[in-house]
Amino acid sequence: MIRKTRPGSFPITDPAVIAAGGLDVQLVLERERGSSVEGAVLHLTDRDLAAADAYEDDDRARRRVVLASGESAWAYLDADPLRSAQRIVVVGDSIAYGRCDPRGGWTSRLAAAHITRNEAAHRVFNLAVPGSFLSDVSEQTPALLAARLPDTLVVAAGVNDCAIPLASADAPYDVPAHIAEHLGSLAATALNHHARLVVVGPAWIDEARTGDYGGLRFTEARVRALRASVRAWCDGHHVDFLDLWEPLRGKPELLLDGIHPTAEGHEALYRHLGAPGC
Repeated sequence: MIRKTRPGSFPITDPAVIAAGGLDVQLVLERERGSSVEGAVLHLTDRDLAAADAYEDDDRARRRVVLASGESAWAYLDADPLRSAQRIVVVGDSIAYGRCDPRGGWTSRLAAAHITRNEAAHRVFNLAVPGSFLSDVSEQTPALLAARLPDTLVVAAGVNDCAIPLASADAPYDVPAHIAEHLGSLAATALNHHARLVVVGPAWIDEARTGDYGGLRFTEARVRALRASVRAWCDGHHVDFLDLWEPLRGKPELLLDGIHPTAEGHEALYRHLGAPGC
């Protein structure tokens, strides 16, 4: 039995799958607090899992879920984690917080659209803190979730981790290992709260304008490396990765100081996340 899910229908868009099965909809698990779905747990080999992944089309993704027994298992869910979410908690740094935007950034726009879809059931809690490193987010998040009953945990942090501290510019660059450690901890936290982990990648920066930012220097090369590390970790652990690089790339006018998006920049990030489906 899978806890906190309910069966729903999902449109199939792959013509080959429709032709093979004769249906254009498929049942899919949707999260709903207090609900459960009866079923069986299959013990598969890596080869079996690979075959199942190949069979499923791009509209579904294999993700970890918690069973009523407390054990975890793989299940195929809606590949769009925000479309299927109800209660979303966002943790991260100043960009997720919405600094430099009177409207509260892309997170505030997401919240408005998400809650409008279902005012009774949908919630978005923006708990991002400017200046946060991924280690801060990993340490502080467990205590924040229980009262908010999330089904989706969105992590938008890491840019501060890849900055060069001017006081020790020759320090070793170990962000990939650092990222793996703290994202792994956040994945465990999300699973403990029956929530789906969603990791937001960094946005493009205008290196020519970042300069000395509070004793830190940001470079495009390091932010690119961070983006690659986060994506690789998410791919390797079957965790949702939302890439925010392209909406701002090569558009310095959408950045106030080379790092923080303007209001128009945040609007571009929000639209890139798929505003009509949020």
